[in-house]
Amino acid sequence: MDSLRPAVEPDPPYPGGDDTRLRRTLGFRELVVFGMLFIAPMAPVGIFGVLDAKSHGAVATVYVVATVAMAFTALSYAWMLRVVPQAGSVYAYARAGLGNGPGFVAGWMAMLDYLLIPAVAYVFSGIAMHSLVPSVDQWIWTAIAVVVTTALNLSGVRLAARVGTVVLLFELVVLVVFVAAATEALVTGSPHRPLGSPFTGVGGFSLGAVMSAVSVAVLSFLGFDAIASFAEEHAGPSAKVGKAVLFCLALAGVLFIAQSYLAALLEPDSPQYLAANPGAQGSAFYDTVESAIGHWLHLLVAVSKAIGAAFAALAGQAAAGRLVFAMARDGRLPRPLGKVDPRSGVPRAALLIAATITLVAAVWSASRSDGLDQLTSVVNVGALTAFLLLHASVIAWYMLRNDSRRWLVHLVLPLIGAGVIVWVLVAATHTAQIVGAVWLALGLGALFAERSRARRGRASRR
Repeated sequence: MDSLRPAVEPDPPYPGGDDTRLRRTLGFRELVVFGMLFIAPMAPVGIFGVLDAKSHGAVATVYVVATVAMAFTALSYAWMLRVVPQAGSVYAYARAGLGNGPGFVAGWMAMLDYLLIPAVAYVFSGIAMHSLVPSVDQWIWTAIAVVVTTALNLSGVRLAARVGTVVLLFELVVLVVFVAAATEALVTGSPHRPLGSPFTGVGGFSLGAVMSAVSVAVLSFLGFDAIASFAEEHAGPSAKVGKAVLFCLALAGVLFIAQSYLAALLEPDSPQYLAANPGAQGSAFYDTVESAIGHWLHLLVAVSKAIGAAFAALAGQAAAGRLVFAMARDGRLPRPLGKVDPRSGVPRAALLIAATITLVAAVWSASRSDGLDQLTSVVNVGALTAFLLLHASVIAWYMLRNDSRRWLVHLVLPLIGAGVIVWVLVAATHTAQIVGAVWLALGLGALFAERSRARRGRASRR
């Protein structure tokens, strides 16, 4: 028995022929670019203050634990990518391992986040640009970011990857500048906290406080799984796509730990102060940079976040379009969405519908005072639910269908990963849980309706 044989052919004979097949033009580097763009190298900037307050100052430990926690999910992606190298990502994996119904549910739940996470990123971009050019309304900057990145996605995956590479390099340069300037400030001056405190906490280590912060920190990693959506466009073996997923997670973890460690040492306010003043948490990273290094770096980081957030949304939008495309190609969504544009080689209709939904959500959020809070409260529950089905798919495919004897990697680790996801879902806000439940109910209703139509169709042909 070969447990790694493909569950589904990479280029299946879908109805419609070549117009339902994506072009294999991406290499390992482009996969990493899309993954790191979606994650964003400086993702901790926006939630640093929240994590610092929740963890009692042990923010670096928070990211160590979060990286390890998400590694279980990354491993499950890598295992399923070996046998289902298709654009549908977790939808295709759950379909192969658990069946068509669970596959649809996994895709439906993942779609919620693939549509809303880019919307949040666009809003962040609009906020940053509005702070730089306040004469232009925030929602206008948000809409401009959507239009520009959508145009790049529609132009073809190679062009989007090239431009994304430039943006990613700029973000990494800004991060390197921050690390160098922060290190110099610590060497020439003195840290506000003990050198070990980003790992041990201020005033004592609290495991409960760290784990509470981890439930927030794992959200920084959402997006590394988007790499899997480009599996059909990768020119090499499918195992390389899994390696790209693991590489992006590890790289992001190192970057997150390093910048949060330095920022914590330079933070002039205590975790207790931040906990008592929630309004100061959102700008804590920027305020730290301003006071410890200077306004010039504050400005540079803001520009990087403005551009980086827009291109994080570009990667997310591309992943969302491919998920919609894969589900439509299988007849789970309207068939016209499952077509590939012959000139650009991208799922044009699927990208446009994803961009339209994201645009509406982003502009609505940017035009309301509480819009960002409302949007960010629900962006994680869909992906986390899909991750649960991903872990179940590994167990079902390898242990039940192929009788694997590799108990550790095909049973124990996916079970641990599922446990981590359940814990994070339990810690999610009530709003997120309600929205997730409503979205799941809508998906189950759509699945029931589709099966009813299929049964009526079969009955009419008898």
